[in-house]
Amino acid sequence: MRRKPSIEAAAAWIRLMRVQSRVLDTVEHELKKAGFPPLACYDALFELSRAPAGELRPVELEKQMLRPQYATSRLIDRLVDEGLAVRRECKVDKRGQFVAITDAGRALQKRMWQAYSAAIEKHVGSKLSDADATKLCGLLDRLGCSCNEAQALAVRDGASAR
Repeated sequence: MRRKPSIEAAAAWIRLMRVQSRVLDTVEHELKKAGFPPLACYDALFELSRAPAGELRPVELEKQMLRPQYATSRLIDRLVDEGLAVRRECKVDKRGQFVAITDAGRALQKRMWQAYSAAIEKHVGSKLSDADATKLCGLLDRLGCSCNEAQALAVRDGASAR
């Protein structure tokens, strides 16, 4: 017989799912209100901007973003259609392709970061002390949600280094 989660573990799960949904919905709304595309566009541009040479294979982008293949394909189509990314043929494997961020994509990602970082501060940073945020990161890391310090700094700085 399998062990059931404790009442406390189930309550933590419910809270984790609810806060994720509410905060993401609020951030999405704030980005939209500021005239920006959805957060998935920012996430894709962020991942491309920090990749070597600013490009990834679609499957790599899919893995980085934790999105299903069909959603990633549609997102890539949108980025390409809007001039934020381009498709490049793989020189080694002519059947393969890369998706590369354009200068326009880098510029949009930097502009979006201003609204996105303000939303993070408003909905997370202003509600937690740095010590609380560190403790929360530790708890989330125990659930397998680890991100290293370099990634956290890149997010904080808007990944504008490349």
